[in-house]
Amino acid sequence: CKEQNNMRKKNYPLYETTVFENFRVMTENVAKKYPDRVAISYKRSPRDKETVNVTYAEARDYIRDMGTELINMGLRDKHVAIIGESSYEWICSYFSLMSIGAVTVPIDKDLPADEMAGLLNFADCEAVFYSPLIEDKIKSIANRLPRIKIYVCMREAGMAGALNLPDIVKRGRERFRNGDNSYYDYEIDSERLATIVFTSGTTGKGKGVMLSQKNIVLDMTLGMYNFAITPKTMNVLPPHHTYGSTVNFVGHYAQGSTIYISSGLRYIMEEMQEQKPSHLVLVPLFVETMHRKIWQTAEKNGKAGMLRLLIKVSNILRKLGIDLRRKLFKSIHDIFGGKLEFIICGGAALNQDIIDTFDAIGITILNGYGITECSPLVSCNRNKYQKKGSVGIPIVGEEIKIKDPDENGEGEICVKGPNVMLGYYKDPEATAAAFDEEGFFRTGDYGKLDDEGWLYITGRIKNIIVLSNGKNVYPEEIESEISKIYGVLEVVVYAGESRVQKNKEVIVAEIYPDFEALKLKGIDDPQAYFNEEIRKLNSRMVSYKAVKMVKIRNEEFPKNTSRKILRFAVNRNID
Repeated sequence: CKEQNNMRKKNYPLYETTVFENFRVMTENVAKKYPDRVAISYKRSPRDKETVNVTYAEARDYIRDMGTELINMGLRDKHVAIIGESSYEWICSYFSLMSIGAVTVPIDKDLPADEMAGLLNFADCEAVFYSPLIEDKIKSIANRLPRIKIYVCMREAGMAGALNLPDIVKRGRERFRNGDNSYYDYEIDSERLATIVFTSGTTGKGKGVMLSQKNIVLDMTLGMYNFAITPKTMNVLPPHHTYGSTVNFVGHYAQGSTIYISSGLRYIMEEMQEQKPSHLVLVPLFVETMHRKIWQTAEKNGKAGMLRLLIKVSNILRKLGIDLRRKLFKSIHDIFGGKLEFIICGGAALNQDIIDTFDAIGITILNGYGITECSPLVSCNRNKYQKKGSVGIPIVGEEIKIKDPDENGEGEICVKGPNVMLGYYKDPEATAAAFDEEGFFRTGDYGKLDDEGWLYITGRIKNIIVLSNGKNVYPEEIESEISKIYGVLEVVVYAGESRVQKNKEVIVAEIYPDFEALKLKGIDDPQAYFNEEIRKLNSRMVSYKAVKMVKIRNEEFPKNTSRKILRFAVNRNID
């Protein structure tokens, strides 16, 4: 089997990719190659019947015209914040500002006003592009932003003194038509600071990651050799994180893939049926929700047993070279629009059982690994070649090493390559600490490499539980096992003090159950049910990893806008 895998790997070609040096070249290339193809589509409001379609040629003109006027406004070299939900205007503002040599600062629109003001000042922003949805928040902090001279509303401004983006684009169009070629004349230095991205900080305060255009561009041009992108995707990720801005926007735009911008979480399922995306870029929470919907629908219709049987039959047929998945599971495919081929998933761990279920019904999940400091893509499984439990092989041109591996080969994952950040903004100490003596970036994640160079994640160094006997326990490993138990929606594992023996540390599993799923099975005492299930799980694990206490919660865990659980915000009082 291993020999076969080696053969497959050797013969498995790199996919075609579009090579470009910077954002301006990217938008020009794709406009020349696919002028009439739809680049970005969206709805003006969620209930609209009509989808607005913008071609690559139209988007290029909009980006260029905007850039021409932004240069005239003096925004070249300035730090410019972009704050808002994913939109056509957000994407074009980002691409245009990068193309004129401004330093973009994407900021989470959902941050409290005080925190937002703090980041705008810390990042030395002199202009801010904002969505009308957050105009009141911007207005409330304007008097605390002494450096900001220009406010641009991405649609129609209601705030006194703010400019309208459509007017800027219109003025730029006139300038360009009258011979202003400043947008094209400018020579972009792809190695200098181009964007400051604030990390999500699931274990505490985030940092300002400095990335160049070269970091982002090479992360995508080299990363896209690893997988084949289909003609249409749907954006559901927040734009201020590199997973959304780099992978979903830059990576797909450069390849000529149509990006439909979702109107929001509550509309995703109906939009999938209407828009029929052929692949998605998601975080695990979305994939887990889709997986749960499949099984809940089957349970409600009394067809869960039949679905399990069909999966077994289909898997046997596939071993014989007969693939009937799209026919056998047509009703499930129809829920997701009928054309979905694969899902790129990253941002957190995803249970292998879920990956296997989707594979069994005919939807491939390409599990990957990324971190903001690496622009973000580090590794990914491939369309026709995956390994169970792995987050894939490194992107082309990148080195991964495991620092100080233990007897299992596990240690800190360290990365060197053209996608690795310039450093942390205004934090030379943190920058120095982030790199080892060989110039590798220390990710803070634990993992191992197999003999073929495939990467496996164990957990986050900051989350490691060190027991009094000196043993290290990775909570993510235990969480992965607990999440396989029927009725678990979310779980966080941490160390707590034993109620029986004071000052003795015990492993606690805090579970947010799927109460609806438990009700379907007639389980009316979640505490007793999970106590018993965890007891069974403990019997299969080494003794020091045993969960000694189960805590049930009635609401989901606090999360950031990437839908990652904020571990530091979990109340660890176990009484």
